[in-house]
Amino acid sequence: MTETSLVEARGLTKVYPARGGSAEFRAVDGIDFALRRGEAFGFLGPNGAGKSSTMRMISATSPISGGTLRVLDLDPVTQGPQVRARLGVVPQDDCLDRELTVRENLYIYGRYFGLPRKVIRERIAALLDFAQLQDKADEQVEVLSGGMRRRLTIARSLINEPEILLLDEPTTGLDPQARHVLWDRLFRLKQDGVTLILTTHYMDEAEQLCDRLVVMDGGRIVARGAPRDLIAEHVTREVLELRFADQDTAAEKLRSSSRLAGGRLEVLPDRLMVYTADGEAALAGVHELGLTPLTALVRRSTLEDVFLTLTGRSLID
Repeated sequence: MTETSLVEARGLTKVYPARGGSAEFRAVDGIDFALRRGEAFGFLGPNGAGKSSTMRMISATSPISGGTLRVLDLDPVTQGPQVRARLGVVPQDDCLDRELTVRENLYIYGRYFGLPRKVIRERIAALLDFAQLQDKADEQVEVLSGGMRRRLTIARSLINEPEILLLDEPTTGLDPQARHVLWDRLFRLKQDGVTLILTTHYMDEAEQLCDRLVVMDGGRIVARGAPRDLIAEHVTREVLELRFADQDTAAEKLRSSSRLAGGRLEVLPDRLMVYTADGEAALAGVHELGLTPLTALVRRSTLEDVFLTLTGRSLID
């Protein structure tokens, strides 16, 4: 493990044993990655890609099946309690006690770490301010909105002042406003020096939060790098999205055309995608072919386009 790496994996593998006559399942298949102090690092991919299994191994709650893994220069298999004491974990499900108040949830979690009562009370005050829940401190969790519960879960994970915060699908199920509030809280944490590791299948979330990321599919890493670098490496500057009443006929004409400004055609179940350096020029070429799309959108390329290019399917399949 290098001096700057907080987490380092080599050939990391997770295999679930066969059950009920089914074959064993290789959820994580020999991946390598290294996480540096002070960065936000993401695991991007569709459901079942191996993201959550990787997070459970990092958090020392699921043993590795093969390869090596070091977290904070510790072995999660033999030194699990020491690893967990220095981590904060935000699971997909909030797991809050809804019959207790916001303050009580924070207090009880602090006691799990054996923190003195005075220290817990001081940290609760700061965490309530961080999560913007001061006016809800003595309300039962049951009455909180989904966004408030998610902020409380993150605040609770910080009670032990962790060196690394692991977030598994942190904004799933939240409305756009709540998602942006949560992004702001996470950005503040990063500014304060907390190292973030997150899984997500939201491409805009990965672009907003991650310094670097890996794209996973079928338990393997299919691409890695900074979001902008991945977009520049794997896709064109712009994408033209088209929808037609008769998509099959339109796709056939576009495949045989040379009027798409050098673009590459991708056929999806609900739309056609033209990857090109000049979306407006490609759209003009579509009209020159006598095709009239129901809708046409020119936009910049995103990480979703990277994934479509690499795997041929959507991140949320």
